[in-house]
Amino acid sequence: MPVADFKTYCKMLDRARENRFAYPGINVSSLTTANAVLKGLAESRSDGIIQVSTGGAAFASGSSVKDMVLGAISIAEHVHRVAERYNVYVALHTDHCQAKLLDSFLIPLVEETERRRKAGLPNLFNSHMFDGSALPLKENLDIAVPLLERCRQNELVLEVEAGVVGGEEDGIKTEGAPAEKLYTTPGDMLEVALRLGAVKGARFLLAATFGNVHGVYKPGHVKLKPSILREGQDAVEKQYGREALFYLVFHGGSGSLPEDIREAIDYGVVKMNIDTDTQYAFTRAIADHMLKNYDGVLKVDGEVGDKKTYDPRSYLALGEAAMAERVKSAVAVLRATGTTLCAK
Repeated sequence: MPVADFKTYCKMLDRARENRFAYPGINVSSLTTANAVLKGLAESRSDGIIQVSTGGAAFASGSSVKDMVLGAISIAEHVHRVAERYNVYVALHTDHCQAKLLDSFLIPLVEETERRRKAGLPNLFNSHMFDGSALPLKENLDIAVPLLERCRQNELVLEVEAGVVGGEEDGIKTEGAPAEKLYTTPGDMLEVALRLGAVKGARFLLAATFGNVHGVYKPGHVKLKPSILREGQDAVEKQYGREALFYLVFHGGSGSLPEDIREAIDYGVVKMNIDTDTQYAFTRAIADHMLKNYDGVLKVDGEVGDKKTYDPRSYLALGEAAMAERVKSAVAVLRATGTTLCAK
């Protein structure tokens, strides 16, 4: 059962928070990048999370089709099959889904899970993210609460976001967001705990923001304040008790200092999303291949080139290996090396 079921996924999250480590949530957009994540996790002996964004899912379905749901299902089905060959657990997750895309992405995937469950099949995905951060908090939670109840009925974990992650991801820019929105307040976290905590028996993750920015920027541009997470958690524990403490998600962490990452983990982060860094690792290896083998990948001056170097398998394999190494380094920073629950 290398793709975790609901019980195993919950145990993964519980164990991470209790032991102060976090799982990398790696975005993928193809079978090759999904394979890279599995390779990196297995070599680290760490469980982890493979996730698909709306844009990544559309890409996976092919440039002529651009069907987000089809692409997400295709990647998930591949992972279900291939993960059986690995000795770690993985969970499958969908990343940022804004309110305007709920009916065309997240809801159809929940419906797919409902169809599978009626047929006696395991869930296709383990969790989904509803990103209502662009909405007023009340409106965000008004959508999230019934969605969480539906997830509860289908043994799915829901991730929500309060506050705005800066930068750009999948073409969605948030540079114009007010500066205060980049930092989730204790009041915001208390409201999330009140509203979502009322859905008894449900499991959810909170992406609280503390200066996070999507993408990689030069030193000094991003000013993370992990202490915001501690302040929010302290307020929640004081108001609602220790059992209400959040399982937090760290978005927009590319280029972050290890000490900031680990401080955030100490305050309850159990998942850190990683996309930009693994994209670069994958592409850097391919660029290196192309530059070193210029006259092999191209038919220069009437020559025929070198089939071994322009065969896409040659350079995609290098990209896969390089991305796997970047996954391993992420696992190490997140203190997750050797923490797998998988016994085989």
